[in-house]
Amino acid sequence: MKQNHFPTLVLLILSVLFTNCATFKSDLGGKFAQPAAKNYNADKVSVLFIFSHYRQTKGWDAIPKMDNDYEKIRGFDDFFGDALNEFSNIGSYSTFTEYAADVNKPQRRLEKDSLMQRHDYVLKIKFMREKSFAKSFLAKFASTISITILPVPYRYSYSLTADLYDRQGRLLKNYSRNASLTKWVQAGLLFAYPFYPEQRKKEEIYVEFLHDLFKQIESEKILKKSSSQ
Repeated sequence: MKQNHFPTLVLLILSVLFTNCATFKSDLGGKFAQPAAKNYNADKVSVLFIFSHYRQTKGWDAIPKMDNDYEKIRGFDDFFGDALNEFSNIGSYSTFTEYAADVNKPQRRLEKDSLMQRHDYVLKIKFMREKSFAKSFLAKFASTISITILPVPYRYSYSLTADLYDRQGRLLKNYSRNASLTKWVQAGLLFAYPFYPEQRKKEEIYVEFLHDLFKQIESEKILKKSSSQ
């Protein structure tokens, strides 16, 4: 007598179709804890912002890999433009985003060097996102064999490091921030998804990173004209 696998197949299809996730963001590590202070009376300065975006799957990638333009988080330019409002005495600024292919492009390297010489300050900001290959593999395996009945967490770590230099190339200060996302996958999370989508939580991390960093730099009143400038 043949077994009827149709109900099992239907259940499997429905579980895949209705599987969803809810993503939760951690608090910001290294957050600037002091009250914000504006630098309204300072002379206007020019700043070059140099960005680099990295990713690494630990246990899979031997070294961190640099994102290409299409791989970095969508909407980054909007996040940066919004965070610039934290500054009160930037008269002009330029941006430069580093890519791995720059090692083979002398013109790009010369462009960056030229920009660094023309600005009062250079702020190099590095973004990193990481996950564990082993933990991700085990989570996906557990989710698959349970047909997503068991809630499975996926954890992603994010960090920002920033170095501020003056026109002479002297390091004035460095900064760091970190946060993480935990994405839970399970069929029942379909109803939680509209309120905790992964993309929104990623954006919140980048927005908070930039605003908090710029707020600290502004409050420290470190961007100021010097006699050598």
